[in-house]
Amino acid sequence: IVDELVAHLVVADASIREEMVLKIAILAEKYATDLRWYVDTILKLISISGDYVSDPIWHRVVQIVTNHPQGDLQGYAAATLFLAVSTHRCHETTVRVAAYILGEFGFLIAERPGMSGEEQFHVLHQHWYNVDTQTRSILISSYAKLANLYEECRPLVAPVFAKSKNSVDVEVQQRCAEYASMREAFSPEAVEDLLREMPPFEDKRRSALELRLLETEGENSAAVTKASTPSEVEQQRAMLNAQMMDEGMAPIDEQEEPELEEEMADGAAEAAEDEKIAAVEANPTLVGIPKDLIPAMRKAFSNLCTSPSGVLFENAMLQVGVKHEYVGAQGRISVFFGNLHATALHNFKVKVDQPDHLRVQMQGTQGLIDDGEGDEGCSIENKTQAKMLLLVEVTAPFDDAPSMRITFETEEGERHDYPLRLPLVATCFMEPVNLDPGAFMQRWKSLEGQDRECQEVMRLPPNSSGIDEEYMSRVSNIIVNGLKFGRCEGVDPTPWTVSGAATFRTGAKDVNGNNINVGCLVRVEANPKANAFRVTTRTLHPLCSKAIKNVSLVSIKLAAL
Repeated sequence: IVDELVAHLVVADASIREEMVLKIAILAEKYATDLRWYVDTILKLISISGDYVSDPIWHRVVQIVTNHPQGDLQGYAAATLFLAVSTHRCHETTVRVAAYILGEFGFLIAERPGMSGEEQFHVLHQHWYNVDTQTRSILISSYAKLANLYEECRPLVAPVFAKSKNSVDVEVQQRCAEYASMREAFSPEAVEDLLREMPPFEDKRRSALELRLLETEGENSAAVTKASTPSEVEQQRAMLNAQMMDEGMAPIDEQEEPELEEEMADGAAEAAEDEKIAAVEANPTLVGIPKDLIPAMRKAFSNLCTSPSGVLFENAMLQVGVKHEYVGAQGRISVFFGNLHATALHNFKVKVDQPDHLRVQMQGTQGLIDDGEGDEGCSIENKTQAKMLLLVEVTAPFDDAPSMRITFETEEGERHDYPLRLPLVATCFMEPVNLDPGAFMQRWKSLEGQDRECQEVMRLPPNSSGIDEEYMSRVSNIIVNGLKFGRCEGVDPTPWTVSGAATFRTGAKDVNGNNINVGCLVRVEANPKANAFRVTTRTLHPLCSKAIKNVSLVSIKLAAL
C-alpha cells in the first residue's frame, strides 16, 4: 500500500500532497518489518515531495535510527544518506537528515572505500551555499563532530568556523564561536564528552507525527485513533528493544570472583578432581583425571582458546586433539580421540553439553556420540582414532565453555571418566574492527558504566622475564591474532598500552531480520615497574565483557612463561 501511495504521490494534486506525505510516513513506520525499508521510503518522500515533508517527519527518522542500535540500521542509514547527498541536486531536507546522521553515525562507515571522514565533510559542505541558516546550524554541529573524530577534517572545518563567527545569523555565529574555542576552553576529555554521540531519544506516548495528524484531523478522527494504536510490528519492535536493554544492562553478579584460571580452565579441572574422588569412593575401578595432569590441562585449554589447533588432553591412555575454525557466528570444530594404550578402548562415548546460547550439530564415528539412549559406544583399536565433528552457531553472548565428557573401558576392566571443556569461547566469534583514535575513544566513552565494563589487574609470575617491548609485541599479537580484535593504532602515546575493537557475531535475528551483534572494545595496559597488567573490556553485554577479560588475562599470562 505504501509503495502504491508513493507512486501516486508523483501525480497527486498539490492540495493533498502534505496530507499524503504525513499519512505515508505514519504507515511506513507502523508497519515496517525492516526499518531499512522505512528509511528508504522517507527518502523517496523527500525526493518526490520534499517541500511537503515537515520537520516532524525527518525528526522521526533521526529518532528511530538513533533508538535502534541493534543490527546494521545506523550504518545502513549513514551509507544511504552519504550517497543521497553526494549529488549536487538533492532536497534541503535530505541535507538536514544526512548532516545529523553522518555527524552521529558516520564513524560506522568511515572505513569503507570513498566514505572517509574527509569525504563525509566534502559531500556535506558542497551544499553549504545552497541551504538556509537552519540547515547550516545542523551542518556546523556535524562538522564539529567530524573534526573531533578525524584529524584530517580539522584544517577543513577551521576556516568555515572562522568565517561564520561573523555571520549575521545569531545561531550560526554562536555555534561557530563556541565550537572553535571549545578545545582551548576545555580539556580533551571534556571535549570528547561534549561531542560524543547523542543518547537515545525518550519514547513518548505519541510521536510528533501523530500529534501533527491530531492537529489536522481532530481527536475523534478514525485516522488519529488508528495511528495511536500500536501495530503488531511496533509491539514486537518494542519488546525486542526492552529485551536488548535487559540483556545489555543487567548487572554482573556481585560475588567474589574466583581466581582467573578457575574462570576458564579450573572449572573443568576442579570438576574432574571432585568427580574423580566421589566416583572412586563409590566404584574403585573407576579412573578419573589424575591431579598432577590438571596444570597441563589448564595450559592446553588456554592455548587452544587462541590457537586454531592443538592437543586438549593427553595421558598414557588417550590423546584428544582439537582443530577449530570460525566465520562470523558459525564454527566448525573437529575433535580427534587417539588410543595411546597397548590394547583397544571399548564402550568409548563422548557427551557434549549443548547450552542454550549454541545451536549444535554433531556427527562422528559410529557409536561415539552419547545421545543418552544407552548405546554401547564404539571401540578404538591401538594407535587408531575416532573422530567427531561439531557445527555450531552462537545465538547469544556467553562466558563459559561447553563441557565434554569422555567415558570408556579398557580390556583390563578399568572404567575411565574424563570431564573436559571444549575451547569454544566468546572470542572465537569475533570479527576485527579497525578504528582511528577518535572513533575508538568516542565509543569507549559511550560504553562507560559498571554494567558494561569489566576490569582486572594481574601480576606476572615471579619467574617471568619482565615486561619489555618484545613482550608487548607478543601481547599485541595475542589481541590481534588470538582474540581477533582489530588493533587501534595511535589511541595511546605510550608503547605499554594495546587497544583493540571487534564485533561479537551471533546468528540471532531481530524483528527486522538483521543479525544481533555486540560491539566490543579492549585495552591492555602494562606497568613494567610493577610487572603487572590491567585489562579493561567494555561492551554492551556484561557476559561479553567478562569473557574477553578472562581470555585476555590467561593468554597474556601464558605469553610470559
